[in-house]
Amino acid sequence: MDNAEALDQSQSGLLYQVQKIVKKQHFNIRTEQTYQHWITQYIFFNDLKNPALLSDNNVQKFLKYLTVNIGLSRAKVNQAKEALAFLYDKVLHKPLRFMAK
Repeated sequence: MDNAEALDQSQSGLLYQVQKIVKKQHFNIRTEQTYQHWITQYIFFNDLKNPALLSDNNVQKFLKYLTVNIGLSRAKVNQAKEALAFLYDKVLHKPLRFMAK
């Protein structure tokens, strides 16, 4: 399953929404690809559940998994965190509470 299928399986039209808002924000293609990658990884981590139905706790578990289990660098984890903050804030209009701290 590719990124587009995963995003649309979790929530119909999610890929289109992400792409539309990325273009509106004038992000470069690499940022768009990076955001789609991390959003997709998050959706796979949560068994293709609709991210709108998930909570801050799910995001924190994913970020902890990337740090502890996968051993990603702080820079990569920050990329994932920014991608998910974008998803929740700009696409789903449900800003992450723990990001406001």
